[in-house]
Amino acid sequence: MVNGDHRLDDSPATFESAAVGDVMSRGVISCPPETPLRVVAKMMATHGVHAIFVFEHTDEDDEDPRLWAVVSDLDLVAATRLDLDTLTAGATAVTPLISVATDCPISEAGSLMAQYGIAHLAVTDPVSRRPIGVISTLDIARAIGAGLGPRGAVRSA
Repeated sequence: MVNGDHRLDDSPATFESAAVGDVMSRGVISCPPETPLRVVAKMMATHGVHAIFVFEHTDEDDEDPRLWAVVSDLDLVAATRLDLDTLTAGATAVTPLISVATDCPISEAGSLMAQYGIAHLAVTDPVSRRPIGVISTLDIARAIGAGLGPRGAVRSA
């Protein structure tokens, strides 16, 4: 499944008031757990992303897949000494997946990344709790580069 729009939205006034939804990359690029790791690598290269979400169906009648984990570019690099054609996304993915809602402060998202030693968080809609995007360390860096930062304001045009 591919659905993505990776661009920084207009940013709010300060880092402390900025929410994940203001700086996240919208959309989800995903695969099922049985996807070969080489295919995951091709997906990353094709879409220019650093992480692919792994979904699974909890039962055959369930049309809504459950977000299960994420395979990052670092997971992929770590697996290069192994057989990329027999390894799967499910066997390589980081579990459990850490997620945040769009209304979560970006400072809290950064703290979660530091706490868990990860560079990507799934972003969920606060009402439906469905994944709608990703926030990465690069998204936070873009926000800071755009003028956000602790106790800093965005420069007006």
